Amino acid sequence: MNFQPTENSTFSLTTPLYYVNDSPHIGSAYPTIAADALARFQRLRGRSVRFVTGSDEHGQKIQRTAEALGRTPQEHCDLVVESFKNLWAQLDVKYDRFIRTTDEPHAAIVKEFFQRVWENGDIYLSQQKGWYCVACEEFKEERDLLENKHCPIHVNKPVEWRDEENYFFRLSKYQEKLEKLYAEVPEFIQPDIRRNEVLSFVSQGLRDFSISRVNFDWGFPVPNDPNHTIYVWFDALLGYITALLEPDQAPTLENAISEWYPFNVHIIGKDILRFHAVYFPAMLMSAGLPLPDRIFGHGFLVQDGVKMGKSAGNAIDPVALVERYGVDAFRYYFLKGIEFGRDGVFDEVRFVDLCNADLADNFGNLLNRALGLIHKNSGGVVPEAEIAIDHPLRSIAEGLEDRVAQAYEALRFDTACEETLTLLRAGNKYINEQAPWSLYKQGKPQEAEQVLYAVLESVRLAAYLLAPIVPHTSTAVYQQLGFSIDFNNSSLIDVSTSFPNQARWGILRAKQQLQKPQPVFQKLELPIEGSS
Repeated sequence: MNFQPTENSTFSLTTPLYYVNDSPHIGSAYPTIAADALARFQRLRGRSVRFVTGSDEHGQKIQRTAEALGRTPQEHCDLVVESFKNLWAQLDVKYDRFIRTTDEPHAAIVKEFFQRVWENGDIYLSQQKGWYCVACEEFKEERDLLENKHCPIHVNKPVEWRDEENYFFRLSKYQEKLEKLYAEVPEFIQPDIRRNEVLSFVSQGLRDFSISRVNFDWGFPVPNDPNHTIYVWFDALLGYITALLEPDQAPTLENAISEWYPFNVHIIGKDILRFHAVYFPAMLMSAGLPLPDRIFGHGFLVQDGVKMGKSAGNAIDPVALVERYGVDAFRYYFLKGIEFGRDGVFDEVRFVDLCNADLADNFGNLLNRALGLIHKNSGGVVPEAEIAIDHPLRSIAEGLEDRVAQAYEALRFDTACEETLTLLRAGNKYINEQAPWSLYKQGKPQEAEQVLYAVLESVRLAAYLLAPIVPHTSTAVYQQLGFSIDFNNSSLIDVSTSFPNQARWGILRAKQQLQKPQPVFQKLELPIEGSS
């Protein structure tokens, strides 16, 4: 995981394009807040960012769901897309583009891409026989099925036998090229556990896959054969590219890839890893387009060993969780409490305990103690202080920027938080040992102010480094320290607020007016049993 980014001025990333057969749940919120944190970090690094999210709206599953609800597929998609956008707003997700695969420009991109691959000789007509999972929109190998012919991902849903004429993409043609890619660019698939899964799959030999269906019409027709509908993956994966078009641009591949392409990273769930790390690169090779820098496959949120989701009956409503505990607590727990890339368990008791310990006690309480003492004894302004480079807090702060930046770049949000927490924990230990309240009583105000400056500067630095994850809390800290920075307003993120100017020791200036202490993170409480 020692990925070293190229030092350029732009950065582009995506979440999955979410399938909108139903409203969003915790599993779709999880990678979206991760992508948002990475986008925020890159903006703080001074890069121009294009953050893409959106919806995958075609396919048989959506058509069937809409029919069951008495809606047209488009009416259904319109309703569900709004629920995604509302949740992203509630989670403070600051995306730049929301692409819908029903958007008119997308049809033109899919048609042009299909034509390129067709002209390259990589599409042909053949017969498809096998077990099909409508929920996955994928044919399954019989050896991978559970008992009673159930999908291993959608465990409550039986697969269906299909025997139909489809158009196929010559994936097998790209076996050697893909193996060469994985060998020469090992960081292309991350983390290593996901890379190993892909290598194992590819080593078994790649089979051509079908890219059309004939038993439904909710999608784009195959350009040279309108009796066929383009299969959802050959349509949906191209939504990332369509999203890069500017509103006034003609919908062509040349325009779409002119500025932000290729993507620096696609963040996707491990259940769709094969499509992004095997199928999509081969499709791009066939069409003569560059490949993304990285495909990052995150793990599942699980309960009793089963992926959390509506099909398993154990989904958690992210809206209810945010309303109960607040957005920063939500973002912090899922990015600090779970290693991004591996499966993780949601536990509400641990949720409350972790946020209270880290954000309320180590972070907020440390700030309030220091501010209270300064307002009481030193006029409510930043004290003058000379902090030696070997000071116990400054020595931790030196190099912290690089360690945290490397963690963000590697999508190790838990490590970024833990590295920052070392400074806050040390700050709490230091203030307790030095007891500046006693120094004031002993008539040693200068010594007390030296202690309090070091503590406040440690809290400020920690707030900055945690801002991509807990923007509200970090903004509250900064404003109590006398700054006007709002980490939730990207238009205010400029050179003065970028990493070189904020992610280092010594930014607090003497005599800067401090606000009176207010809790920046209210302690959380578990709901009383039996209450709603």
